[in-house]
Amino acid sequence: MTLWLIVPAAGRGSRMQADRPKQYLTLHGRSVLARTLERLHQAFPEAALRLCLDPDDAYFDPDDVPFSEWQRVDGGSERVDSVRRALSSIAAEAAADDWVLIHDAARPCVQLCDLTALSLALEEEAIGALLAAPVADTMKRADARGRVSHTEPRDGLWHALTPQAFRYDLLRQALDAALATGTAVTDEASAIEAMGLAPLLVSGSRDNLKITRPEDLILAARILSLQSETDSAAQGVEA
Repeated sequence: MTLWLIVPAAGRGSRMQADRPKQYLTLHGRSVLARTLERLHQAFPEAALRLCLDPDDAYFDPDDVPFSEWQRVDGGSERVDSVRRALSSIAAEAAADDWVLIHDAARPCVQLCDLTALSLALEEEAIGALLAAPVADTMKRADARGRVSHTEPRDGLWHALTPQAFRYDLLRQALDAALATGTAVTDEASAIEAMGLAPLLVSGSRDNLKITRPEDLILAARILSLQSETDSAAQGVEA
């Protein structure tokens, strides 16, 4: 069974107010994309990668890809379009029950222990699973005027993270059905949910930040530094 990785990286990242897409901004001496792929490769070195890029991407460097088996795929205008194109690119090779993991290019801080936990959860899972974090803050529902309408109970609320993992054929059917019915797809899990199925939530670290705004890049750098210090301390104790 092949493990497939899909990394959508075709976005322009306009909210970063930068001279290039956010996945190519520098993070600890390398691009955000390179850092993300590095972390995924540490967890899944044998996976087959499909990297979704803007057809006119002028910043991509193939040397940033550590995987031995990978392929560039032209991304679409929306994330769901990129993922559907990646799925089409593996149609001739993927088995119906192969696992497909989708991870945001702008999430370079995902921890290896969380990737391992997700992988282990899939061993006994039929539908699929995603990393997620329980909501800790008080949640407010706004009205049309931007004022508080009411407070949402946070019991049972989770922040959806990535990777999200589903069987190839199920994911393909779910995304095709969403397109056919006009169902909004904000992530892969939402397409699966629209089919009446319930993916498994795997608790992940809040370190799994998605870089969206300029301040997120600074925070991501601090997170990576802290993770490195923690890993070094743990290795010192083991030694």
